[in-house]
Amino acid sequence: MLKIYDTLTQSKREFKPMVSGKVSMYVCGITIYDHCHIGHGRTFISFDVIARYLRYKGYDLTYVRNITDIDDKIIARANKNGESSTELAERFTKIMHDDFASLGMLPPDIEPKATESIDEIIEMIEALIEKNFAYQGTNGDVYYHVPVCKDYGKLSKQNIEQLQAGERVEVATDKKNSMDFVLWKMAKPDEPKWSSPWGDGRPGWHIECSAMTKKILGNQFDIHGGGSDLQFPHHENEIAQSEAANECCFANTWIHTGMMQVDREKMSKSLGNFFTIKDVLSKFRAETVRYFLLSSHYRSQLNYSEDNLKSANSGLERFYVALSDLDLANLPEMDRSSDYVKRFETAMDDDFNTPEAIAVLFDVAKAINRSKDNEPTEALKLASVLVGLGEIIGIVQQDPQTFLTQAVGNEEQDNEKIEALIIERNQAREDKNWTKADEIRDKFVEMNIILEDKNGKTTWRRG
Repeated sequence: MLKIYDTLTQSKREFKPMVSGKVSMYVCGITIYDHCHIGHGRTFISFDVIARYLRYKGYDLTYVRNITDIDDKIIARANKNGESSTELAERFTKIMHDDFASLGMLPPDIEPKATESIDEIIEMIEALIEKNFAYQGTNGDVYYHVPVCKDYGKLSKQNIEQLQAGERVEVATDKKNSMDFVLWKMAKPDEPKWSSPWGDGRPGWHIECSAMTKKILGNQFDIHGGGSDLQFPHHENEIAQSEAANECCFANTWIHTGMMQVDREKMSKSLGNFFTIKDVLSKFRAETVRYFLLSSHYRSQLNYSEDNLKSANSGLERFYVALSDLDLANLPEMDRSSDYVKRFETAMDDDFNTPEAIAVLFDVAKAINRSKDNEPTEALKLASVLVGLGEIIGIVQQDPQTFLTQAVGNEEQDNEKIEALIIERNQAREDKNWTKADEIRDKFVEMNIILEDKNGKTTWRRG
C-alpha cells in the first residue's frame, strides 16, 4: 500500500488515484533563463524516481512537467544578451534536456510551454473576472483579488492578515489589496506580447500553470509537485485561481521536495552559492551525482559538499564491485517474491523512502559478495535483484568495469597510461623485479587507482 505525504493536509495518506490504475501528475518545471543548478537536479530526480516507481507499481502514469518560457527574468536576460526571449528559452531548454539526461532522468510524457497555452490562459482569466475573483487595475493589468478567496493560505498555512503590505509583497496603488497578484500584464516596449480582451500583454507566472494543468489533465488531477520554495506564493496562487475558475478541488495530493543547502544555507542564485549541474558533472560521475541526490529523503534538506559527493561515489562503487566478475549478460529475471524486493517495496511505499531502499541494495551487495566464489548461481540471482531494483531508482545500470574506470574531467586521458603501467608492472613481477613493481604500484597510489589481482588477471578502478 503506497502512502504519500500530502503537503496540504500535512499527513501521510494512502494514495488512491481518481481513476483506478491511472495516475495524473503535474510538476512545476524550470523558468528557463539560465543553466540549471544542482538544486534543480535534486527536485527533478526526486520526481523522476516517483514516476519510475509509480510505473513499477503498474500505474498508467501521465507525467507532465512544464517549461516557463515567458517571464520577467527571461525577458531581462534576453534583452541583456541582445536576443529574443524565444531564442534564449530554446537555447537553455536544450541545455536543460542535456543536463537532465546526463543525470539519468527520463523525459516527462508531456512538456508544455507557457507560450503554447495563451488561449487557455485568457479563457481562465475571463472566467475569474466573470465570477468576481479578478479585476482590471488602474494600470491595465489584471489581478486576482485575494480577499475573495476564503481559504487562501491553506497549502502554505499562511495567515492572510500577516501577509499584508510590506511583508512579502510590494504595495501597488493600482491594486485593490496588497496581496492581489497579477494574471495579465500590459505590454511594455520591446517585450513579447499577445492580444487579449484587456489589451496587448503577457500572462503572469501563476496563471500559466493553472491553464496548462487544465488543458492537459482537466480541472482536477492526482498529484501536483515541485520544490518546497514554490508552496508560497506560486502553488498557493494556483489553488486559489484554479479552484475559483473550475469550482472543484485542484490537486488531490501535493508533493514538495526539500531544498538543497550549501554550508546549511539555502542554495540559490540570489545568494550566489549555487553550483550548476554542468559544473558538478565536470568533477563527479553523473551516476554518483544522482546517487547523492537520492541518498536523503526527498522531503529533507540536503547539504551539498564535495565530501558528501565523494562518500556517495564510494557507496555506489560498492554495488559495482559486487557485480564485477559476474556474467551480467545472462542475468535471470528478477524474482519479485524475494525478501529483498519486498523490503525495497516497503521502503518505497512509505513515501518514496529512497535512503531505506538504498540500504536494501547494500544488503543485496553483501549477499552477492558472500555467494560469488562458492554459489555462482545464487550470486547471479542476487545480481538480478540488485540491477532490477537499481533500475527502479535509476542507478546500477552500467557495466561495472565501465563505471569503475570511468574518467571525469582531466582524468579522461589517463586510461591509456593506466593500462600501459599495468602491463609494465605485470612484466616487472614476471621478471621478479620487485623494486620496479613496487615503484609502479606507488604511482597508482598517487593516481588514486586501486588494483586487484585475481585469477591471473589485473583489474583496476578509480578510488
